[in-house]
Amino acid sequence: MDVFESMGQIAHPRFLAFVPGPSNPVAALADIMTSGYNTAASLWRETPGPAELELTTLEWVKEMIGLQNHADGAFTSGGSVANMVGLAVGRDAKLGNDMTGAVIYCTDQTHSCVARGLRILGFAPEQLHPIPVDDEHSMDLVALSAAIHADKAAGLKPFCIVANAGTTNTGSVDDLNAIADLAGEHDLWVHVDGAYGGAGALAEEGKRLLAGMERADSVVIDPHKWLFQPYEAGICFVREPGLMGHAFASNPEYLQDVAEGEDEVNFSERGIQLSRGLRAFKLWLSLKVFGAKAFHAAVERGVKIARDAEAMLRANGRFEIVTPAKLAVVTFRLTRDGLDENATDRLQRAVVDELLDDGFAFVTSTELNGRTCLRFCTINPRITDADLAGTIERIVRFGDAAEINS
Repeated sequence: MDVFESMGQIAHPRFLAFVPGPSNPVAALADIMTSGYNTAASLWRETPGPAELELTTLEWVKEMIGLQNHADGAFTSGGSVANMVGLAVGRDAKLGNDMTGAVIYCTDQTHSCVARGLRILGFAPEQLHPIPVDDEHSMDLVALSAAIHADKAAGLKPFCIVANAGTTNTGSVDDLNAIADLAGEHDLWVHVDGAYGGAGALAEEGKRLLAGMERADSVVIDPHKWLFQPYEAGICFVREPGLMGHAFASNPEYLQDVAEGEDEVNFSERGIQLSRGLRAFKLWLSLKVFGAKAFHAAVERGVKIARDAEAMLRANGRFEIVTPAKLAVVTFRLTRDGLDENATDRLQRAVVDELLDDGFAFVTSTELNGRTCLRFCTINPRITDADLAGTIERIVRFGDAAEINS
C-alpha cells in the first residue's frame, strides 16, 4: 500500500477542513537539509549557527505580525506545546509554586489544547472558568469583569486570561486591547492563542482585528498553518525578556560547560525540550526565497477567498450563513425544505460523509449555538473559484440525495 496516498492531502486546495497547512517545497527542502545534518538547536556552544538563525527568524516573525517589542521566543512542535509553554511561563511569573485557588479564564471557543495543557501543568479542571461569548463568538467582556470580581470576592486568585486571536471554529478574535486593559487593572497574565489567526496580521483585515496582540504577555503562532510551513512548527513569544529562562532553565552537572552566557541563548531553556531540532530553518529559507511580500499577499488572498466563498454560498440560495467570513473561516448550513432543526443537523453530517467518500473536497462540520454547521477554512492561496464552485455544487447535490427524515 502507498502510505502517502492513503491520507488526506492537506496541501490540496480543496482540503477545506480543520486548519490545513498548505506547505511549500522550499521549506520541505530545508527540512531535508536539517535532517541530513542531524541539526540540534538546543545549546549555543554546541550549535551557535542554528541558534543565531532561530533568533533571526523569530525577529522576522515578530516584525511581520506586529510584535514590535523585546519579546523572547522559541520554536516548538506546534500550538499545543506553544500554548503550554506560554501558560507555564505565566504560572511561574504570577504564581510561583503555589497554584492553590488560581483561576484561568477562557471561552468555549478556546482551542481544546489549552485545557489539556493546563491539566498537564497541574491545574484542576474547575480552575478553568469559561466566559460566555457575544453574538460574534468573542469573549463577553462584561461577563469576564464580573467573573474576576466574583472570584476575588470568593477568595480565589485570578491569574490568567486566555484570549483568542482567530478561533478554529469561526475565525473570531477577542477584543485584545480591552482584555489587556482589564488584565492591567487586576495584574493578570494575558495569553493570546493566535496559532492559526495570528498570522492574519499580515492582511489588512487581520491587522485591524488583532490590534492589541502586541500587549499580551505571551503569544502563540503556528508557522505550519498560515505561514505555509510543513509540520511541525509552532512559536511561543513572551513579552518580558528572561521569563522563559526563569521558568525552564535547568543546569545539571553534565551541562555545566554549556550554561548560557551573557550573549548566548540556549533554546533548551525557553521550553520543555532539551533535544530539539532546527524548526526555524524552513521558515528562514522560505522568507529568503519568496520574501515577506509574498507571505503578505498569500495571507491577504486567504482572507479574500473566504469572502468570495461566503458570496458564492449566499448567491446559491440554499445556504444559511452561520458566521460570516472572518480571517479565513466561514461557517454555513445547507437547507432543505421539509426538515426540522434536528434533521438539518443530520443533513450536514451526511454531507460530510458523502464528500469524504467522493474525494473531490474535504469539508468538516462543527457545532455553533447547539447546531451543526459546515465550515470552510481557506488559508491555501491556491484555492480557485472553480474549487469553491465544485465543492458547493456537490454539497447541494449530496444533500438533496441524502435520506434524512424529520
